[in-house]
Amino acid sequence: MSNTSKIGIPGVTEPSKKCDDPHCPFHGNLKTHGRIFTGTVIKNRMTKAITVQIDYNKFNDKYQRYERRNTKTSVHLPPCIDVVPGDVVRFMQCRKISKTISSVVIQKLQ
Repeated sequence: MSNTSKIGIPGVTEPSKKCDDPHCPFHGNLKTHGRIFTGTVIKNRMTKAITVQIDYNKFNDKYQRYERRNTKTSVHLPPCIDVVPGDVVRFMQCRKISKTISSVVIQKLQ
């Protein structure tokens, strides 16, 4: 498996730290699917979860310019990945874990 992890995403390597979380895509049995997102961690006060902000540009037809927008989402954080607010993470969709969480962190970028 050159440069491919257990979850099958090229460029994502398995964390060196081990965990026993059943919702970890690397060491548990959670399957990932769908889109891959990149965002900035803004809060990490929840247990095994973080809040991530995704920044994007939207075109405004009236003024023929782009405007900056953002959205915040809750993401499951496996114990084998250490992040602090300000880190950039890559996360992916999965099945619904709780009322507001339906994606999981797969890689810390910065």
